[in-house]
Amino acid sequence: MNTIYTIDLSLHPTTFDLWHVCLAGTVVLLALILIVVLLTVAISLSRKGKATQTTVQPLAAPEPVVKVVEKIVEVEKIVHAPAPEPVVLKEYTPDAALQLLGLLQKEARFIDFIKENIAAYSDADIGIAARVVHEGCNKAINEHFNLAPIRTEQEGGKITLPSGFDASLVRLTGNIVGSAPFTGTLIHKGWQVTSIRLPKLTQGYNANIVAAAEVEL
Repeated sequence: MNTIYTIDLSLHPTTFDLWHVCLAGTVVLLALILIVVLLTVAISLSRKGKATQTTVQPLAAPEPVVKVVEKIVEVEKIVHAPAPEPVVLKEYTPDAALQLLGLLQKEARFIDFIKENIAAYSDADIGIAARVVHEGCNKAINEHFNLAPIRTEQEGGKITLPSGFDASLVRLTGNIVGSAPFTGTLIHKGWQVTSIRLPKLTQGYNANIVAAAEVEL
């Protein structure tokens, strides 16, 4: 047999025993715990929000730093050496040289003396012939050329050649070390021609004939 119980929820308890005291205390304790939890969560969220605002706060953009970079560029400049000037060779006709040779032969028998085999002659005979050749050559040179010494100092004395001296006028010999100025002994004064007076050649003159053959009748 089933028994059905009916509970009237609108009824109010008329007694307040120990059970009800415990139940009421439990409710109050749970309510306090809930309030504490809610307050804790609220405070935590509030702090987290402030921290987030502080963290998320945009930082001021740093000013751009302008770095001046000095770039050294090495440029290899190819300098072409100036092309040497072409050597211009002066071409002269041999007529003047042949003419001078003919004059020396005419005045001093120069070619005869040079071409003669003097091995069979004594020194005295050679000396006599040399005197004749010397006098004739001196006459031919003085008649057709003016000569002057390059250096006026006494031969055998000490001279000093400055920097930039004309190497075509002075020829250095011996132990040449370093650069000018040079100090040395004058061995030879040197000669230079100051004027030339060669005879004019007629048309058709054969300069190759420095000495015509001689026939005595």
